Amino acid sequence: MSHALTETEQILGPRPDMTLVIEYDRVVEIWVAGRAPRIRVRDYDWGRTDPAPVFDGEGFAYCDIHWSGPAWALGLSLHPPEQETPMAHSDLTHIPLDQLAVSKLNMRHGRKKPDVSDILPSIREKGIRQTLLVRREGETYGVIAGRRRYFALLELAKETGTNPLVPCAIMNEEDAASAIEASIIENVARLPATEMEQYTAFRKLADEGQGVEDIAAFFGVTELQVRRVLALASLAAPIRKLYADEEIDRETIRALTLAAPARQADWLRLWKSETERAPLGRACRAWVTGGTAITTDKALFDLAGYEGAVTSDLFGAHAVFADTGAFWAAQAEAVAARIEHYLACGWRDVVCLDRGDYFQRWDYVQTTKKKGGKIFVEQRHDGTVTFHEGWVKASEARRTARLTEDGDTAAVSNTKPEMSGPMAEYIGLHRQGAAAASLLAQPAIALRLMVAHALTGSSLWTVRTHACSSRRDDTRDSVENAVAASEMAKARTEVTALFEALGTSLPRANGDAYALCETFSALLALSDEEVCQVLALTMAETLEPGGPVVEAVLHVCGTDLGRYWSPDEAFFDLLRDKRAIHAMVADIASPSVAESVVKESGKVQKALIQNRIEELDAGAADAPC
Repeated sequence: MSHALTETEQILGPRPDMTLVIEYDRVVEIWVAGRAPRIRVRDYDWGRTDPAPVFDGEGFAYCDIHWSGPAWALGLSLHPPEQETPMAHSDLTHIPLDQLAVSKLNMRHGRKKPDVSDILPSIREKGIRQTLLVRREGETYGVIAGRRRYFALLELAKETGTNPLVPCAIMNEEDAASAIEASIIENVARLPATEMEQYTAFRKLADEGQGVEDIAAFFGVTELQVRRVLALASLAAPIRKLYADEEIDRETIRALTLAAPARQADWLRLWKSETERAPLGRACRAWVTGGTAITTDKALFDLAGYEGAVTSDLFGAHAVFADTGAFWAAQAEAVAARIEHYLACGWRDVVCLDRGDYFQRWDYVQTTKKKGGKIFVEQRHDGTVTFHEGWVKASEARRTARLTEDGDTAAVSNTKPEMSGPMAEYIGLHRQGAAAASLLAQPAIALRLMVAHALTGSSLWTVRTHACSSRRDDTRDSVENAVAASEMAKARTEVTALFEALGTSLPRANGDAYALCETFSALLALSDEEVCQVLALTMAETLEPGGPVVEAVLHVCGTDLGRYWSPDEAFFDLLRDKRAIHAMVADIASPSVAESVVKESGKVQKALIQNRIEELDAGAADAPC
């Protein structure tokens, strides 16, 4: 049964299949039977990790990729010349290496020199088998795609002292947008770009007139992802540089995209201040929004009729209300309408709790509307409003049960509470004062209550555990595999066992009053030594990195840093300053050795340091006990 020919097939005729076989990041086989083929990619590298791979005739796993991009993006040009686009229809020629340079339109222009050790042996042995994509830029040619091959050729030229001719495809120099697209395809297909690199690439395409939909379709990503990356354009250039230099984290940069230019300037002043501190992470989001951020999904009212300001949050599922006062005014009207509806439906009463007060479910009993059940309205500071239907106070339920047992009919009419709201507040504040004063004479109980607060949190306590949030994989691996991380994990296991022995689990920070009381009760059953063990772990997990407090703890505890850390690959990879490297050589070897290698590269000097450390470790291991 034949199928209808597509427009492409009508122009080019039946399209044969082409298959590329990839192993270890290289195309090792090309199967093609004609012009303008449909391209399939067999990626054996991905096949090794794919949970549902395809298997070839010999039983090897691979990923079957249907390439939807143009052939030139894979270094191929198989269309008839009259059907090629200006970018695909390039002139092939050989250009001397010294006439090439990395183009400013290349996505990775300005980045550090890449590691080419993996492709250099192949190029040294067989030469360049895939052309470089270049465009005329003044007196020279700019490399659009093939930057790593270009640097590998530079290494080869340095070794041989020659100026080789490089096979190149020359693009139309007027087509800047196509050049940017070619560079992006080359780099994204090889290595996932950082968010700032994506921003640079997307920004260039946007400046060339490409819309968000076009950029999203080009990369095969959602429009939201493109908008999120382009949101970095709203940031001041110094803030973008801090993010590119990894001085601030992703949570902070996303919070700052919500800030107006004046607010960003305020944050930068705090960052540069020697006496004040700029908020980071979740604190930065609260600082930008003026407190707790209220998202639009919390609204009970119709957003179409809302006249207040709403800030778009591209990194969250919902937008954020810019004016919390206007939000609560509109929310109060919606809550009042819901209350009237409940009363009209025959509910006995609707009780609105003060904003921030929790509905303490354990103090209530659930019942039906006919048996006097009430509606309790719980309003959180984050804008969440919950209507708890069919509940009565446990004491009221017990009183009703006693009256029923005595043969009397339980009263179902509205009964005024024993205490008004102001009276309950008055008594509650005096009870709080008495409890606080009592703790002054009971330091052991106060200690346990403080630990319970640090573990679970409350409306007045907000404690966050530290999480390693480095954007560098090697840094995270180094920290997570260090001796300190191992000791922390062991301590966490021991503390978990203490709570499990009491029939409960290790508490987590959720601000719930019931969980706080439960944790307090468990800590009262532990000895002072065990409570101090829990306290030490809690403090250790909430110790903020990178500040003077860490230095103070190391000093007071007399910590032997050598026990917890020794230079590893991640450290040497980050070590760049020649002066620091030279000083380390002088310290670990001798000043004379340092002087003898002062003109050597940083790589050579770092290797010397590593070798010296290994010698010292070996000597320490062989030394008699």
